[in-house]
Amino acid sequence: MIDRRKFLTYSGALAAGSTLGLPLSRARAAETVTGVTYLPPSYKALTAGSAGFVEQLEKNHSDVVDIDFHDSGRLLSADEQLPALRAGNIDFMFHTTSYVTRSLPILGVLGLPGVVNALYENPDRLKRGSPLFELINEQLESEHGLYMLSVGGNILQPEYIWSTESDPVRNLDDLDGKKVRVVGYEATGAIEAFGGASVRIPSSELYLALQRGTVDAAVCNISTVVGRSLQEQVTQVLRVPVTAFGIGIFVTTEHWAQMPDDVKEAMTSAAEWFDENSARMANEDYYGDEYWPMMDEAGVEVIEPDQETLDRFAEVSTEVRNEWVGEVGQEVGERAIALAEGEDA
Repeated sequence: MIDRRKFLTYSGALAAGSTLGLPLSRARAAETVTGVTYLPPSYKALTAGSAGFVEQLEKNHSDVVDIDFHDSGRLLSADEQLPALRAGNIDFMFHTTSYVTRSLPILGVLGLPGVVNALYENPDRLKRGSPLFELINEQLESEHGLYMLSVGGNILQPEYIWSTESDPVRNLDDLDGKKVRVVGYEATGAIEAFGGASVRIPSSELYLALQRGTVDAAVCNISTVVGRSLQEQVTQVLRVPVTAFGIGIFVTTEHWAQMPDDVKEAMTSAAEWFDENSARMANEDYYGDEYWPMMDEAGVEVIEPDQETLDRFAEVSTEVRNEWVGEVGQEVGERAIALAEGEDA
């Protein structure tokens, strides 16, 4: 295991030694590849894919790759991962897309209100090699020097509005005046469009925030509810698809180009497994078979919106989508939305 302080201090020196041509006999036999995720194993649905990716490398490519993987933010926090990747301190990272849309705006298409349901219900639109996947990677490479090996084959089930007994959100009008915890920029715009006040609170503090009334409701994925036992604090969920996210595997294009071919082949093979299984396992095996039944047992009321509510939400959220298009550029933004919605672009 790598000590965090020594890792951050000496990783640059190690990279320099490699560049100078120091002996690499062991490294070529099994090159050490360091990866991270800030997600803890308690988020089973979100980490099953990354755990499987690592297992694929260990089981099928141990002669090529010596995988050094750190979860739970033990090596790097969520905020530190992207800077560390760019600096060359790590080789790859798993990251939830909603967390980095301010730094990597093209990923915002995965969380746009009014678009996420179309993506969620049509996973082929985000598979490796699909037109939308390739467009995202084109932008990541040209604007940020990054390459996304996979985004798990789909976004995860959308984030809904979970609220407390004292301040229930049973319809969109109930959002007016409520303090609502959000994470992504896309959700912020949608909630504020209905008169809600967006509050950014890390998931680790959300249980107490709901309990103490710091927030009245939370926009989050069911993994957050289960991972933080929020079903003990919320009494209903309004299943309006506010936003969503995927989990991507990212490398820098420069480092990827310098990797030996057999290492890239191993990483690609594991990424293909991740693409086929990560989102599918979360959405079907965990959410459908395990997590939603837990909500029923906890007595959480599930409120299904009617089509009029969904249409109203999509219409009011148009400004959020327009603002995102303006950020990434009209041609790219409109093409990305068209591809997400299944239109030819």
